[in-house]
Amino acid sequence: MTYLLLFFEFFKTGLFAVGGGAATIPFLMEMTNRYDWFTKSELLNMIAVSESTPGPIGINMATYAGFHTGGIFGAVLATFALVLPAFIIMTFIARLFARYKDNQTVQSVFTGIRPAVAAMIASAAWSVINVTMFTVKNDHVHLLIAPAILCVLLLVGMNLKWCRKFHPAVWIGIGALAGIILRL
Repeated sequence: MTYLLLFFEFFKTGLFAVGGGAATIPFLMEMTNRYDWFTKSELLNMIAVSESTPGPIGINMATYAGFHTGGIFGAVLATFALVLPAFIIMTFIARLFARYKDNQTVQSVFTGIRPAVAAMIASAAWSVINVTMFTVKNDHVHLLIAPAILCVLLLVGMNLKWCRKFHPAVWIGIGALAGIILRL
């Protein structure tokens, strides 16, 4: 029964999390409320690791939760369940899209999906901010670090030359080092 539930939850996540790994976060947050597969704190740690390692958040979390719940078989099953809907849908859409790509209704549907994807990603960001800032220990540390990170992101976004000198791996390393030093 556990394997069937694991498959169903991650299949559902893969089916409805349109927009990439960040879109899976609301579904994963909901799983923390219903199952003991992983905690919110473990989810936040996995998001941090997923952002600094290859692979999408959803895949990494599916593998982790599956392994934690059902060993190697659970890891493979949960990961397979998460990617299966995308595989099925993309195979189906690829065949149809070639035929109907110039159809105005099809173009309108794709245009209509964009705001929904943006809303799902915004919801994911809010979930992470909410858990990180208000429910995890060391709130005062998070409240100090968040504005500093925002300033760095704004500086990088403004294309300041000194920010662009550093490879993204350097910024990831600085973030990881700060997390280790501050025990976040």
